[in-house]
Amino acid sequence: MSRRYFGTDGIRGKVGEAPITPDFVLKLGFAAGRVLAGADAPGKKGGKPAVLIGKDTRISGYMLESALEAGFAAAGCDVLLVGPMPTPGVAFLTRALRLSAGVMISASHNPFDDNGIKFFSGDGMKLPDAVEAAIETAIDSPMQCKPSLALGKARRVEDAAGRYLEFCKSTFPNALNLNGMKIVVDCAHGAAYDVAPKLFYELGAEVIAIGDRPDGLNINAGVGATHTKTMSAKVVEVGADMGIALDGDADRLMMCDASGRVFDGDQLLYAVVKDRLANGQLKGGVVGTLMTNFAFEKKLAAMNVPFARAKVGDRYVLEMLIARGWECGGENSGHILCLDKHTTGDGMISALQVLAALARNRVALADYVADLVMSPQVLINIRTAGKFDFAASSAVTQAVRAAEVTLAGSGRVLLRASGTEPLIRVMVEGENHDLVNSLAKSIAAVVETESKGNS
Repeated sequence: MSRRYFGTDGIRGKVGEAPITPDFVLKLGFAAGRVLAGADAPGKKGGKPAVLIGKDTRISGYMLESALEAGFAAAGCDVLLVGPMPTPGVAFLTRALRLSAGVMISASHNPFDDNGIKFFSGDGMKLPDAVEAAIETAIDSPMQCKPSLALGKARRVEDAAGRYLEFCKSTFPNALNLNGMKIVVDCAHGAAYDVAPKLFYELGAEVIAIGDRPDGLNINAGVGATHTKTMSAKVVEVGADMGIALDGDADRLMMCDASGRVFDGDQLLYAVVKDRLANGQLKGGVVGTLMTNFAFEKKLAAMNVPFARAKVGDRYVLEMLIARGWECGGENSGHILCLDKHTTGDGMISALQVLAALARNRVALADYVADLVMSPQVLINIRTAGKFDFAASSAVTQAVRAAEVTLAGSGRVLLRASGTEPLIRVMVEGENHDLVNSLAKSIAAVVETESKGNS
């Protein structure tokens, strides 16, 4: 669909600039209330549709939460507030409480002065394009507040974190535990700052928590899944067995071993798939994205495991998994989906699946994924002043073609616009790291020059 507001992961932008403004978010809440919790919608509490709202730790979350609450109430929806809560926790609670919809206020891995809104349907899954299109259409309709007798009410769900914690623990095998393990858990000063350390501690691990002191301004600042050096350094410093890094809303995961070596989403997904295949628990094939390392695809082919690539974005991985009746998929950025465990990507639950695989096989992570030899892959992000149609630039097209000729069929080049930030992502993959790095820098330089000329 042609999107005006929704990107690959909800609506996102800089706070105070359209569309992340109080007036727009008020209209968004009202429009979403009409579409997601209409007269025939499930999840009604006391005769009214009910919607759950969670948020991460950004200071702007207070403002946006109030605007959404007012919009939903004006549309006749009751509102349940849970405060700081991982995105997958909002998905779980929406489904567990039999609500009409769930809303997460977060800009995920972005800096604190960005924020965003993402929605879940009553079944705990991200919205399909058609529903997002209906919400965008409804935003342009006049707000007609319900009469006082039909307005929604708001209340806080006091036991939300505990319910989600127990759900996460239930995805780890009862016969296993984390006794004797020392784990560094980097919460990115984000939504999992309280629940993540408790999760791994209650399963038996000695936990050293970092990134667990949010102040509204420090989310993702030098910590978390997008800044893994902090986790790695802490693991080496304290002599931990492993590190687990989440992003600001805890739906992404990176891990490192005792040496500080970082493993990305492709490698972690491979550990999960390999364990399930060995135990006869892999249902169908595996879904990756256009960014998935080619070595991952080749390795699965050698294991006779079907593989398919979706567009970049965990929502598209989810859609393809459902369409094919498969359960496991993910992105190299750390979104991992195990649909037999949860309806969406969950950093903490994904970490538990990796830890369970290692515990069952009594092996270190590096050893378990050693047979997956990753192809050198370089990703460079170029920030743009606005939208830049790189495909329409002859200079960019020529730079890409020149790189492809140099690779001579032994690699690939991929350019795409980020769906969550004003970035053009340049990815080059091949057999020789120095060559791949050189080609990526060359293309990125052309993209940067061209984008400035079109700003």
